[in-house]
Amino acid sequence: MASKKTIIKKIQIVLTKHFDSPQDAFNFFDKNGDGKLSKKEVVRLLKEAEINGFIRGLVGSKLIEGYDKDGDGKIDWKEFKVALKEMSRDVE
Repeated sequence: MASKKTIIKKIQIVLTKHFDSPQDAFNFFDKNGDGKLSKKEVVRLLKEAEINGFIRGLVGSKLIEGYDKDGDGKIDWKEFKVALKEMSRDVE
C-alpha cells in the first residue's frame, strides 16, 4: 500500500500541475456544484492522482473523516484549504 506521504505527494501533483489554483481544482471536482466534495468526488480526485483503485475508497473515507470539521460527511472549500495546508506540512 502506498504511504501517506506518497498519496499526499500525488494529490499535490494533480492539484498543482493541472489547475491554476486550488479553487479551480476544488470547483472541477465539485461536479454537482454544491460547494462541497462528497466521498464520490474525493475518490474522483484520488483517481486523477493515480491512487490505486483498491485503496481509493479507504483513503477517500479517511480524508473526509479527517477534514470534515462540520460533520456533514463532505469537504467544503474552507475544509479543503485546511487539508491542503496540512498536507503540505506532512510532505516537508
